[in-house]
Amino acid sequence: MVVAKKWRPKKVAWLTTKLDLSAEDAKIFWPIYNDYVREQSTLRKERFQKMISFRKLKEIEDLDDEEIQTLILNDFNFRQRDLNIERKYYNKFKSSLPIKTVGKFYRAQEAFKKEILQQYRTAMPAPTN
Repeated sequence: MVVAKKWRPKKVAWLTTKLDLSAEDAKIFWPIYNDYVREQSTLRKERFQKMISFRKLKEIEDLDDEEIQTLILNDFNFRQRDLNIERKYYNKFKSSLPIKTVGKFYRAQEAFKKEILQQYRTAMPAPTN
């Protein structure tokens, strides 16, 4: 999940609270985390640009088979690259920090996503039929 710039400070505060890192672990965690966020952000910006291109396309019926296949494979490629980033940083975290801290990090990430979604849903007006 891409965290908008306005959410980034909130996420840092959330992680700080949830992880309760020692000073020594914090010196290790935050540089790795910042690299992780930068790498994910770069990939997601690239994907967003491709999505804009995809949305500007004609109807699927107007594309030939090769173009459709390319679009689908590009999406698979982005998802694989995202997974590769996840694994890369999981390995960096687990080789540098206690595995319980790594587990807390992933749990806190998921909890933060849920919290943002809940806030978003609460702020949105109910649809009228």
